[in-house]
Amino acid sequence: MSGPVLADRPANVPAERVVDFDVYDPAGVADGFHEAFLALQAPGVPDLVWTPRNEGHWIVTRSELMTRIFPDSGAYSNRIIVIPKSVGEQHQMLPTTLDPPNHAAYRSLLQAGLAPPPNLAREDLIRRTANGLIDAFIHDGACNFTTAYAEQLPIRIFLGIVDLPLEDAPKLKLWSDQIVHPDGTMTYAEAEGHFHAYLWPHIEARLAGDGTDLLSVMVRGQVDGRPLSRPEMLSLCMQALLGGLDTIVNFLGFVFLFLARNPDHRRQLVAQPERISAAVEELLRRFPVVNVAREVRADVVCDGMLLKAGDVVMLSTALAGTDERAMSCPMDVDFNRRAGGHLAFGKGIHFCPGAHLARTEVRITLEEWLKRIPDFALAPGALITFRSGIVGTVDRLPLVWPV
Repeated sequence: MSGPVLADRPANVPAERVVDFDVYDPAGVADGFHEAFLALQAPGVPDLVWTPRNEGHWIVTRSELMTRIFPDSGAYSNRIIVIPKSVGEQHQMLPTTLDPPNHAAYRSLLQAGLAPPPNLAREDLIRRTANGLIDAFIHDGACNFTTAYAEQLPIRIFLGIVDLPLEDAPKLKLWSDQIVHPDGTMTYAEAEGHFHAYLWPHIEARLAGDGTDLLSVMVRGQVDGRPLSRPEMLSLCMQALLGGLDTIVNFLGFVFLFLARNPDHRRQLVAQPERISAAVEELLRRFPVVNVAREVRADVVCDGMLLKAGDVVMLSTALAGTDERAMSCPMDVDFNRRAGGHLAFGKGIHFCPGAHLARTEVRITLEEWLKRIPDFALAPGALITFRSGIVGTVDRLPLVWPV
């Protein structure tokens, strides 16, 4: 994705604002995703910097500025949410890349199956699914948490929400990975083509039926009193799948890596399960995983810099969670920390529509896992590596526990 070519510094970028930072391959990322981004919060680094990597773009380094930019759709457009900009131009999915007033009607179709009331009815299903997965490996005393659980529970639940076959999960996850963690084996256009070819027969079946699954609700919906076009249906459905197949999978990896390395925190939740909901918020604050971009609509001054129309600004939620200006001891996880806002799900009209479902899955995972496997650790000699991209990832998480 990044390549060796560096963009020339534009006239509106002072030399002192330039950093060499590649969001897809930041220095040291193999040893820690969040830690790699800390270079952008080193002493003397401004709140807004510019990198020549990935065609050149701005990066917001501090939570306060991020909190202002996220909801400001008047100055910062969602038309580009992925870097480099040439790829962002292709990455046009409803409703994520729309601005007001066009955004609301499409988001309402996506929100219909993801709002809190339906999620409450799904809690028993999530709990049964979690325990079924744990049943498969609990007596082994070991598992690769990534493949045995993190890649299973959210995807199984989401494929149920969209009523797609569970056996299709591996190829859907493969295409999703090539969009959020491109490795050069597949272009964005190729991954999108696979999604569209897969989805269209399912969409046609939904149009002829009376199902109540999320895909059915979306494709039979209307915008401004008219049915959706074929491109609109494909875009909306692909966006739903990307949201359901990746982000929470990766967040769970960071959560269980932390708990495996920090037995005192794990024991606190085992002894005080009533703290789990608060713990989920603290973990979301400390380990957010999404990197998202915005496009400057018209020339604007930000942090004393002139941003030109068409400039791209990257917002890394990882930096919001590690900002010592926003909270004391931000690198420490404190389940008794006074609840405060975080940016794990964004902010404003594009706040993640699946946030409630994600919180529910993480909470139930902690509740059920800690009941049944309260004492676990990293496998001896395990090498833990990480990757960056649109979403940060723990590559593999081998866990062990006494049996």
